[in-house]
Amino acid sequence: MYETSHLRKNLKIQIDGQPYIVIEAQFVKPGKGGAFTRTKMRNMLTGNVLDRTFRSGEKIEPADLKEEKLQFLYADDMFHFMNTQTYDQLEMNEDQVGDARQFLLENIEVDVLFFNDRPIGITLPTFIEVEITECEPGVKGDTATGATKPATIVTGARVNVPLFVNEGEWIKVDTRTGEYIERVKR
Repeated sequence: MYETSHLRKNLKIQIDGQPYIVIEAQFVKPGKGGAFTRTKMRNMLTGNVLDRTFRSGEKIEPADLKEEKLQFLYADDMFHFMNTQTYDQLEMNEDQVGDARQFLLENIEVDVLFFNDRPIGITLPTFIEVEITECEPGVKGDTATGATKPATIVTGARVNVPLFVNEGEWIKVDTRTGEYIERVKR
């Protein structure tokens, strides 16, 4: 069990059978009355944000979360993952995968987060290397402003790239922001 003094950003707790992640935690000691901790938390299943105040000394249950490294196999109407140690396969729907689906490459290893042995989300590697499948040619001489152009990568996601990057080239992309990092030699 956690105490209110343990509450801080990114702590995962359980309230009323639901997993929450603490977004903000502020300890308050008023001149009159007992101290308390004011928090803002996000429900990890629904995404709803909750403001909650805990009195000092109150006990908080840790969330029953675990992470497993799984390999992404393929997607049809569901997303299919496999544990490379046990070869157990897992299916997740579009809601469980979330925005990560735009950077899922076949055979990429991802961290799958489980709550009560049920998958609730995935975490991609921070950077991936992908090929550009569609991109307009850059206009010569228009590079002084650091201009960018849209490019479509293998997964179907759109990424803004510098004008000197062309179709068929490989780039490194930050999966957290969807931004171009650098060109990669293959």
